[in-house]
Amino acid sequence: MNDFARARWYEVRPASSTKPSTYKCPLCGRLLPALGPHVLIFPEGDHSRRRHAHSACVAKARQAGRLPLREDVEPPRPGLLARLLRRGRG
Repeated sequence: MNDFARARWYEVRPASSTKPSTYKCPLCGRLLPALGPHVLIFPEGDHSRRRHAHSACVAKARQAGRLPLREDVEPPRPGLLARLLRRGRG
């Protein structure tokens, strides 16, 4: 959990599962049934460290600035056209 909380940025995706499991939300600590609507959070895009979280908890943490996304922290990568133009000049 501490390693999860120390990430510089997070990737958030909707979760869909038919597995009848129960998880613990890393943001509020309450139980989360997998069959209900929720999201997956990947610290720094690392899918092996994913956590299941309540959608409302993620929205609240995002609003409070505690759950930055990659685009909030890192500059956007150049698009395909910019990379191709740069390659042509070199």
